[in-house]
Amino acid sequence: MVRVRFAPSPTGPLHIGGVRTALYDYLLAKQQGGKFILRIEDTDQKRYVEGAEQYVIDSLRWMGIEPDEGPGIGGDYGPYRQSERSELYQKYVQQLLDQGHAYYAFDTSEELDAMRTRKEAEGVVSQKYDASIRLEMKNSLSLSKEKVQQYLDKNENVTVRMKITPGEVISFRDIVRDKVEFRSEELDDKIIMKASGLPTYHMANVVDDKHMEISHVIRGEEWLSSTAHHVLLYRALGWEDHIPQFAHIPLLLKPVGKGKLGKRDGAKFGFPVFPKNWDAGEEVYEGLAEYGILPEAAMNFLAFLGWNPGTDQEILSEAELVKQFSLERVNKSGARFDIEKGKWYNQQYIISKSDEDLAELIMPMVHKAGYEPSPEFLSSFCRLMKERVELLPEFLSHGRFFFERPTVYDDKTAKKKYKTENHEHFLAIQNLVEGLDDFSGENIQAAVKEYIQSNELSFGAILPILRIVVTGTMQGPDIFETMALLGKSETADRISAGLTYISQL
Repeated sequence: MVRVRFAPSPTGPLHIGGVRTALYDYLLAKQQGGKFILRIEDTDQKRYVEGAEQYVIDSLRWMGIEPDEGPGIGGDYGPYRQSERSELYQKYVQQLLDQGHAYYAFDTSEELDAMRTRKEAEGVVSQKYDASIRLEMKNSLSLSKEKVQQYLDKNENVTVRMKITPGEVISFRDIVRDKVEFRSEELDDKIIMKASGLPTYHMANVVDDKHMEISHVIRGEEWLSSTAHHVLLYRALGWEDHIPQFAHIPLLLKPVGKGKLGKRDGAKFGFPVFPKNWDAGEEVYEGLAEYGILPEAAMNFLAFLGWNPGTDQEILSEAELVKQFSLERVNKSGARFDIEKGKWYNQQYIISKSDEDLAELIMPMVHKAGYEPSPEFLSSFCRLMKERVELLPEFLSHGRFFFERPTVYDDKTAKKKYKTENHEHFLAIQNLVEGLDDFSGENIQAAVKEYIQSNELSFGAILPILRIVVTGTMQGPDIFETMALLGKSETADRISAGLTYISQL
């Protein structure tokens, strides 16, 4: 069975790149009839951030990504927080020590810094803690048994490191990058157990993937170099037949196309890089949800950042994504995070939604703004506006004139288009509007256009001013449909107030 896991660290808000990784996990699991597991890798207690785990859960839920197993969900392979699995890691660390694949190290951070400074002064290019340096350091390979026991008894700065043997070639197949090879002398003796007694990412990752029977590991390409260590740990623990299939997916790049998209780039470029709002105390970082992106649009957009189905089709529902997704079609090169493309996706999904569903979506923001329209009015409003917006908040920002009379007008266009000699015609059109029995957009248009033609006026002299006095702007949906939704009395009052203002410019 395909079993995949998304394993974030609760050290802050979930970056959009992490959401994409979770999405690829989810799509593969659904396609293959497998299981998608959420595992919280919380062994780095110093960097643990309260609320970050719940933020991950809420963010995935917003996207429609529901784990089959995980914290609060259950499953046969729990617990699903690494901090609750420490006894398991201790067992396998001891096995590596007993078999000579790992060793104790007692170096302080000051001693490590001194070593690096010394090696740099000697002209050594790399200052890694490896076979070339380990016997110069303070560890169970360089010290006597008695001295080692003294350090263990004191239990200060006791860490455990992998023992990497030089001269080996570590190779594995990556679904995205084909065959990957590392030479063991390129690797350092990574710490696998910290002084706190908790494992590092490398140890916990391997143990948990084995015990949770993970079949595929999908993660960012920045972890590619660590995979050699993981393969060596699988071998050392006797689990070589259980190494999962790896797929290291490309980085999300900044909009300019160079450099990894970072957590601070949202503020820099003016768009969110998190799925939902994150309250950091002094500052709230905006999320895609609050920015106005629909979850189904976000899913479609993120899926295509580094993957494509091999066709020209860009709009794919969740069911279609599940059917067509394959790790073999994931690109090797980085994917530029183009928020404009994301907004295009969002617009397509907005247009495809029913007016009633859109009205329900925007109702909270409309109420928050102090407006109380009827559901019928809001549905009609969405029908008129949905092809003119890319983000949900734009319904209100672009269409506020539907809810309140304009207080600001397009003075520049009004000055250019308004002619005093046409004032009586605008008053006549106001009276004409008030006299209509059938106040539909089609009937208003027919009556106004007939008046313009019968009085030998130009449409360019009348319609722009009519739009401005009713809405305050030249932007917006069909003016006659707008007038119909506003109603006869409101439209007539707006024409009167707008004409009074414009005539005094």
